[in-house]
Amino acid sequence: MASKLKEKYENEIVPALMEKFGYTNVMQVPKLEKVVVNVSDGEARDGQKIIDAIVSDLTAITGQKAVICRAKKAVANFKLRIGMKIGAKVTLRRDKMYEFVNKFFSVGLPRVRDFRGINPNSFDGRGNFNLGVKEQLIFPEIDYEKIDKLRGMDICFVTTAKTDEEARELLSLMGAPFKKV
Repeated sequence: MASKLKEKYENEIVPALMEKFGYTNVMQVPKLEKVVVNVSDGEARDGQKIIDAIVSDLTAITGQKAVICRAKKAVANFKLRIGMKIGAKVTLRRDKMYEFVNKFFSVGLPRVRDFRGINPNSFDGRGNFNLGVKEQLIFPEIDYEKIDKLRGMDICFVTTAKTDEEARELLSLMGAPFKKV
């Protein structure tokens, strides 16, 4: 089952990017490689219930089982030891990635309070885009009565673009509502 965004990419976005940047081959056109959704909570080290809640939220939002992340270093100030569970992440590729991106740009972001657009300066210089969301309630899969705490998440869009300008154009053609600079 191919998603609408994947079809749009193949039929509309690729020709537009080829024309704008003067690519001679379809393989030069940047594409979205993967999307990583990460949630970490400082209180997660205290109990398994918090980790279970994070995993169930991420699984509901992305449609894919989350992987538990553990601490790599011990930090005495945070009472953190090596191997303690501190969060969860999901790496999305192919059809699930396109479905998540479409849902995030068309349903999730418009539900953010006082939303004025995404900051276009959050690129890393190599064509990857990082974005933070303050609460998981912007996704329709999350039931307000069932959550125990508001948790934010980091979303990383990894592209094959060589420059930030190419990646910004790719994501804006996919529906990312960037602020006008």
